[in-house]
Amino acid sequence: MIHVAVAGAAGRMGRRIIQMILESNGFMLSGAFERPDHALIGRDVGSIVGSSESGIEIKKDISEAIEDADVVIDFTTPECTMHTIGVLAKTDQAMVIGTTGITGQKREELQTLARSIRCVMSPNMSVGVNVLFKVVGDISRILREGYDMEILEAHHRLKKDAPSGTALRLADILATATGRNLELDAVYERKGFIGERKDTEIGIQALRAGDIVGEHTVIFAGVGERIEVTHRAHSRDNFAKGALLAAAWVITQPHGLYDMQDVLGLRDNSDV
Repeated sequence: MIHVAVAGAAGRMGRRIIQMILESNGFMLSGAFERPDHALIGRDVGSIVGSSESGIEIKKDISEAIEDADVVIDFTTPECTMHTIGVLAKTDQAMVIGTTGITGQKREELQTLARSIRCVMSPNMSVGVNVLFKVVGDISRILREGYDMEILEAHHRLKKDAPSGTALRLADILATATGRNLELDAVYERKGFIGERKDTEIGIQALRAGDIVGEHTVIFAGVGERIEVTHRAHSRDNFAKGALLAAAWVITQPHGLYDMQDVLGLRDNSDV
């Protein structure tokens, strides 16, 4: 039995992960926590996910919530994730990170801390999206020149970061596979008299509307033909299932930083 603590227990992803754990035979919920000022602190997690009483209350003290955990799953905010991994780096417990929007110096710090424990970090835990990562890398290495590469992503109106972490990962895969510099070649919006498209551009466009769970399309447009590869998420269940899969996998690994390509066995020498 794998004992799991869930960060951001009252959030959309936190609730779904908790519900799956409560319904699972292979996992046991050992703790749940939220930010100290959250209105649901002290509530039984079963009551907030529409299940029976679980005996696990939402804590504001992370140390108390993770005391019996083999692994902590975190889909929260950059600030909360940084705090959580700082605690786990001292306790040597494993972690699965699905938080997006962590950039710059914070990301470098996060990666350093993650390597000191057993950690899976991915912008998207969905098995299907990670197959998309693999396929897009293969296609871009084959096509390379003569095809314009564009990424279009769409999410619900409440998502705070843009572009999505998944879109940025896709852009990084395209850039690495074709020898481009993403800092120089990424184009995040177009407006006005912008001139002709540069051959090396990687376009990344974001839509925010309604309750769209998540959609990502990569377009390879050549002269006379176009390839489009799309992944559409219909619910958050795929992300939650992937997170639990990662949790079960990472606790058996040596210390280090991994992603879902490692979990799914999709990585080879040509992967980015």
